[in-house]
Amino acid sequence: MNVVIIEDEAFAALRLKKMIQEYNPEIKILAELESVKESVLWFRSNPEPDLIFLDIHLEDDLSFAIFDQVKIASPVIFTTAFDEYAIKAFKLKSIDYLLKPIVQQELTAALRKYEEFSGLHRSDIDLQSLYNLIISKEKKYRERFSISIGSKIKMVESAEIAYFYVLDKDIYMKTFQGHSYPVEHTLDNLENMMDPSVFFRINRKFLVNIAAIANMVAYSRGRVKLELNPKAEEEFEAIVSIDRANSFKKWLNN
Repeated sequence: MNVVIIEDEAFAALRLKKMIQEYNPEIKILAELESVKESVLWFRSNPEPDLIFLDIHLEDDLSFAIFDQVKIASPVIFTTAFDEYAIKAFKLKSIDYLLKPIVQQELTAALRKYEEFSGLHRSDIDLQSLYNLIISKEKKYRERFSISIGSKIKMVESAEIAYFYVLDKDIYMKTFQGHSYPVEHTLDNLENMMDPSVFFRINRKFLVNIAAIANMVAYSRGRVKLELNPKAEEEFEAIVSIDRANSFKKWLNN
């Protein structure tokens, strides 16, 4: 069996790949794709796989956009962090799904279903109805991140994150416990992923949880200097930039 994984979170893709190979080492992973753009280019120049594992939220768009640009008949197993409303929709449309974080038992059941029924082809899936359902609901923000620590994978809830920051062109999260972990996303992407009532992008290097603001001090030219808890790296000052100062004050009041 030839499989393609479309998942924008590197650790989640690695975990899924390992679980697939644990189920059957002979399954061949043809490609691991991270975005709509990358997926469209791959499908335009490669034969279709036997099965696609498809995350719904990719770094550049909802994955449904892939099907608007290239015709794909391969069966699809969705991987999703959506709540019950989406799961019910998937069941009604007879589409298989894996709810994140994926566990081996559920993956095994989905693969066995595929093998028994030769998959569910795109012609059987009302993708437009599912797309309309998802975008009509209130936007769901990122609830957790999977972090690689050596050979282990740690789950970090969004509520545990004090802020995201840039260090030497890499992106890190700092938890309220004071731990720093690398993140496989740009700060721009994270700004869209996180609940804007909780997180605010104060400048080019910081995306801050309101609960991490320990103190605020008036700064030059109408800016605001933040004291964060836990403290930021010594070489960084968490200063709200001039162009974001007014929006920041409105965000605090809201």
